[in-house]
Amino acid sequence: MTAQFGYPEDREERSAAQVRALEALLIEKGVIGSGTVDKVLGYFESEMTPLNGKKIVARAWTDPDFARRLAEDTPAAVAELDLPEGMAGAEGEHLAAVLNEPGVHNLVICTLCSCFPWPVLGLPPYWYKDPVFRARAAREPRAVLAELGVPLDPDTEVRVWDASGHARWFVVPQRPAGTEGMSEKRLADLVTTESMIGVALAEAPA
Repeated sequence: MTAQFGYPEDREERSAAQVRALEALLIEKGVIGSGTVDKVLGYFESEMTPLNGKKIVARAWTDPDFARRLAEDTPAAVAELDLPEGMAGAEGEHLAAVLNEPGVHNLVICTLCSCFPWPVLGLPPYWYKDPVFRARAAREPRAVLAELGVPLDPDTEVRVWDASGHARWFVVPQRPAGTEGMSEKRLADLVTTESMIGVALAEAPA
């Protein structure tokens, strides 16, 4: 994914240095403790991960009524599942799901910054924040999807959803063919973070 948008080789190192400097300043001023950032990151790395989104998608694939409720009132539908506490907490406010279907493909971006449904998809990928990706995906989504290996029929409508603090979108990809009779657990293994953003399709069964 990163090769698509030509990142400077030292960008992550420079960003990490800026983050460390900001963290040190906040600790010095007493705004946060020395372990605050690690504790928050650890929580999102262990509890608020893409595994939650995979379970949501797998349930939607196997239960049409749940899929309908998920599209109509995402937070209420998510609350029905046995997921970690805090799904509606930090970075999970105003969750909103959109469902891919024949003739419709959804793509989620954030044109202003990097709003992302962390409890469903985990920490945002680096490329999701990239200004080039955000601008091009908004301007020419079909071309960007083609470059990323998402083959779409010319008649397929591409809907672009601009995430914000008021709506943290995620995609329920179409269920792959040949998965009839598979358990929710096996179906969840076919779901990727990229497919829940819309820049990839769910994986075909092996």
